[in-house]
Amino acid sequence: MNTKLLGRWGEAAAADYLRKKGYKIVASGYRTKIGEIDLIAENRRILAFVEVKTRRDDSFADARDSVTYRKQGRIIQTAKLYLAAHETDKEVRLDIIEVYAPEGTGTARPIINHIENAFTEDR
Repeated sequence: MNTKLLGRWGEAAAADYLRKKGYKIVASGYRTKIGEIDLIAENRRILAFVEVKTRRDDSFADARDSVTYRKQGRIIQTAKLYLAAHETDKEVRLDIIEVYAPEGTGTARPIINHIENAFTEDR
């Protein structure tokens, strides 16, 4: 299976999950020269920058383990650029959403783990 297709499918599943939790998706695939943020979502008090990791299973490692220290740094810098262009009074959070899809894009009920405050600027 095409990993890019599975990744996009996982991002859509994560966005649906967040909407059901009362978040509004502000942006998806936000790109700068430094990096990309998969989803930017907000609710009444939180602005969350979300890295989505989709896997068929966790037999090798948890999906969150692929968000390396270096990747975290790029996400943080990209979030700072977003915040410089979009003022907010909301609490800012850096999250990871793991999406496990055993049947790939044909998975009817993916397992979704939302890790709030998965890392911080001081990591």
